[in-house]
Amino acid sequence: MGVRMFDGGDERMFFVKFWGVRGSIACCSPGHVRYGGNTSCVEVGVGEHRFILDAGTGIRSLSKVFREDDVRTIYLLLSHTHWDHINGFPFFRPAYDRNRRMHIYAGHLKSQGLSIANVLGQQMREPVFPVPLNAMKAIVECEDFEAGDDFELFPGVRLRTQPLNHPNGATGYRIEHAGKAACYVTDTEHVPGKTNENILKLIEGADLVIYDSTYTEQEFARHVGWGHSTWNEGLRLCRLAGARQLAIFHHDPDHEDDIMDKIAAEAQAACHNTIVTRECMTIRLD
Repeated sequence: MGVRMFDGGDERMFFVKFWGVRGSIACCSPGHVRYGGNTSCVEVGVGEHRFILDAGTGIRSLSKVFREDDVRTIYLLLSHTHWDHINGFPFFRPAYDRNRRMHIYAGHLKSQGLSIANVLGQQMREPVFPVPLNAMKAIVECEDFEAGDDFELFPGVRLRTQPLNHPNGATGYRIEHAGKAACYVTDTEHVPGKTNENILKLIEGADLVIYDSTYTEQEFARHVGWGHSTWNEGLRLCRLAGARQLAIFHHDPDHEDDIMDKIAAEAQAACHNTIVTRECMTIRLD
């Protein structure tokens, strides 16, 4: 399995493209060029369908592609609703087109007595933002489920979910299609010396695991309780679960390009099937 640009495919097609790989806050500086400064947004293509994981600032660039490709039915799966994962949402232009249909899912709010529609609505309410949620004429469904539920997004595409260890909750996703599986596991914090069985079940035998690798091992001890992990823990979990490839994701804002290069070199030395994600990188699983 290699990293290359998407060039179309048939019903077996399965690709993952990264539009935002940064955590916490978008970064625009000369030090955030090679890996990118936009926050979490990942496009997934399966068969004839395409959907989105998270709505960080990277979703703005993706919206242009969806409009050019005339994607009419849009599925947005949210890991959680901290700002860096939803603050690009008001700038997702296809959502304002009444000729499209948009379905939004979240698995971390129902147990708190909240709803994704209300949370997104709060973000798009004066005086925080001047355009209300109901201006998004494409939205036809906002669905809250319980993290841990499994469901079929559309025929041939199975979703499995698990709760993650993050302040205010978060959901990890496993997307299965045509005998392949990709997992999206951000934002989550590990407990040193213990194995997160929820994550282990989710990523078992997966072809690709996108994992929250915000901190280095040295940094992690200073950030216990912040809800993030390390690539070292991601690699350990992948080995335990028999997963094939680790994608290091959710880069710390302070990790500029030179630091990311060092992390990439260390991770590659530990396992050649480990990559550091960059904006516009595409991974094909077919």
